[in-house]
Amino acid sequence: MAEPMRLMSAPHAEATSIPANVEAEAALLGALLIDNRVVEDVQVKLKVDHFHEPLHGRIYEAILRLVDKNMVANPVTLKPMFEADEALKTLGGPAYLAQLTGSGAALIGARDFAQQIYDLALLRALIGVGRQMVENATDTSESVDPKTQIEAAEVALYQVAEQGGESGGTKSFGIATRLALEMAEKALNSGGHLSGVTTGLEGLNAKIGGLHHSDLLILAGRPGMGKTSLATNIAFNAARRYLRDKEDGIEEKRSVGAAVAFFSLEMSADQLATRILSEQSGISSENLRMGKISQQEFRNLARAAAELEELPLYIDDTPGLTIAALRTRARRLKRQRGIGFIVIDYLQLLSGSGKSSESNRVQEISEISRGLKQLAKELNVPVLALSQLSRAVEQREDKKPQLSDLRESGSIEQDADIVLFVYREDYYVAAREPKRPMPEDDAKVHDAYDEWGRDMQRVSGMAEVIVAKQRHGATGKVKLRFDSRITKFSDFADDVYQPERFQ
Repeated sequence: MAEPMRLMSAPHAEATSIPANVEAEAALLGALLIDNRVVEDVQVKLKVDHFHEPLHGRIYEAILRLVDKNMVANPVTLKPMFEADEALKTLGGPAYLAQLTGSGAALIGARDFAQQIYDLALLRALIGVGRQMVENATDTSESVDPKTQIEAAEVALYQVAEQGGESGGTKSFGIATRLALEMAEKALNSGGHLSGVTTGLEGLNAKIGGLHHSDLLILAGRPGMGKTSLATNIAFNAARRYLRDKEDGIEEKRSVGAAVAFFSLEMSADQLATRILSEQSGISSENLRMGKISQQEFRNLARAAAELEELPLYIDDTPGLTIAALRTRARRLKRQRGIGFIVIDYLQLLSGSGKSSESNRVQEISEISRGLKQLAKELNVPVLALSQLSRAVEQREDKKPQLSDLRESGSIEQDADIVLFVYREDYYVAAREPKRPMPEDDAKVHDAYDEWGRDMQRVSGMAEVIVAKQRHGATGKVKLRFDSRITKFSDFADDVYQPERFQ
């Protein structure tokens, strides 16, 4: 084994400052050629570009290719593949392949060699990121934008941190099947038939199976429908379930809760906190803001605030975020706080990477929706983005939203895995309240007002979540109860709309 190590270390004698161990690379290749079964132990983590010596990377790639074809990988089978390789010729030609297998002792430390090769590759990647950062920071030939450089550096660092895992790249069908079984087991054991993060609403959970990892969900509605309220409710329910599961000793991967990152581009953090306090204490947010509360209500408020103090719900209310900046912040929260669910309120308040004008707003929205879907896949978490609807809804007699009402771009519908619409009929019925009749008015006026009153009574406090698109299942609607006083959605207590019963 000494000979190949001596031969391969020579070309890199001058690069002593670069973290590398070509001897370990040669030893690992020798182990793989002696016993092809070692490939199974190292191929998931170790990639071709982790090898510092390019020739070693090509040999490793050839071994993987042969093993994948169920062929034996040894110096004899590799020889035809490298007869024209110039780098190999300088080291003695195909005879070098035989030299790699000169010592069987390498088999004992094969996993350790693979780990060291991987670690050194990460160090080299870090050096590359650092060098690029220095070059960008010192280059003032063009317009200087430090924030953009910081965002690019964070993206590069995150990619280095995520190298080698099983979250990306090609998965064998066996691995994919195992992941599907784990998801089914989680749904079975959750008690609520959830394969994703809970919404806290049984009817909605039953319809969509929770919020699935790597999914982009769009929650849309006209102003006044309660989009932010529903998103806040769901975020709170997911974070509270995560906290309870943690207290009950349930391991994180089996929990149907999640730590939540809430990017609020419209409301401030204290306004969102006021809403959540209102929902949990039962005191209207208007009374909270104006101080119209009794001593007993204040005690209820203090108790609710104490319970919420440890809630893993992180609010970022930075206005005017670009999609790149949002992705950078989300990665940081994933790394630092372990978030498992992201909410954005709302999509149209994000901006793209370029200096867009109204004429290309459609392309900008396409970039944003595509970026959010990529973020969901990259972090393997559900991303719930709120979206406005076009005014076309108001021009129709039937005010229920449709997919074509999604504002500014069909790409939102295309990129989304699930599209949800919030619809409250009482909002529109209340808006058409007729003039209150006077005693001297005729019967028609009184009848019209009475009819409106009956309609209002029928729909008051009712809400629907319309599942307009779902990759994982059927579309349909879920009826909910909405308390406008404390902006809280809850399950509708009618057997017709109860979740499907499972035996």
